[in-house]
Amino acid sequence: MDKPDTPTLRAFALLEYLVQAGTPVSLTDMADDIGMPKPSLHRMLASLEAGGLVIREPGDRNAYVVGPRLAQLGLNVMTHAGARRLRHAILTRLVSDLGETCNLTMLHENEVLYLDRVEAPWPLRLDLKPGSHVPVWCSASGKLLLALQPREERNALVRAMKLERYTANTITDTEMLEAELDRIAKKGVAIDNEEFVQGIVCAAAPISDAHGTCIAAIAVHAPVSRTPLSRALEMVPRLKEAAAELGKTF
Repeated sequence: MDKPDTPTLRAFALLEYLVQAGTPVSLTDMADDIGMPKPSLHRMLASLEAGGLVIREPGDRNAYVVGPRLAQLGLNVMTHAGARRLRHAILTRLVSDLGETCNLTMLHENEVLYLDRVEAPWPLRLDLKPGSHVPVWCSASGKLLLALQPREERNALVRAMKLERYTANTITDTEMLEAELDRIAKKGVAIDNEEFVQGIVCAAAPISDAHGTCIAAIAVHAPVSRTPLSRALEMVPRLKEAAAELGKTF
């Protein structure tokens, strides 16, 4: 980590380090990686902890992770940044082409977060505004985003979740869900066959960054009475086109 010239920039660089680490980091490891004396590092962490920007890992008073305030700041940036207008325009054009509601989502901890959503002009709709969360195991976007995580991380998440049933089609068996995720990872497309809301089907495609890493998902959903699942799957090529456009905005 480069050494900035001010305490503020040093604190910011420390937060960047914790975000990139992705796992709890001990004070000793942090001091070795950053090259900062433990007393100075401890004072900085104490200040950041008091502000909710970092927290200590439960059960280990000397390991630190990103705090809720910093996590919320990151989500707010994703939701309200200037690129949001361009993403919304891409999503609006997609809805116009497909004639059904589309949404842009990403993983937030162990849930799916709606970054944006454009409704089709039909009377039947779900009230899922940007900022809403839905379960990962029974939504097309959630299963897709979960399937494309590193296998060990994905399996740990699956086995830690309580697979609550929402409809008769909800997958509530861990082994069945893992098999479903394997299929999704291979195909690069996920579906929700009335698994979250009875009568609603959905198809989702991944959005990747310049390095090919899946960072978000785009999905179309509709009432099965108007758009059967087979019809939703026919929309996947257009979804992938929009996904490629959206990938350039991240």
